[in-house]
Amino acid sequence: MPALWIAHVTVTDEAAYSKYAALAGPAIAGHGGQFIARAGRYVQLEGKDRPRNVVAKFDTVEAAEACYHSPEYQEALGHARGASERELLIVETTE
Repeated sequence: MPALWIAHVTVTDEAAYSKYAALAGPAIAGHGGQFIARAGRYVQLEGKDRPRNVVAKFDTVEAAEACYHSPEYQEALGHARGASERELLIVETTE
């Protein structure tokens, strides 16, 4: 079953986070992820407001999790730590 990688982010250091974004996009694409929403318009209805929201679709939960743990994504993530407050989850779809 396909899976969605869903990130809710508040950027606290634009310069450092831009380094993350430059590396994360290719890492996600390299593991079969396709962005379906990336920092677009949103409406916060409940919970903590995070102004940057990203959704990527992967073939499986396992593929999304493997991407997260990959050396390429972990290198990118090193730039996000300390430069953002984030929640990230992977959820299997019903397709």
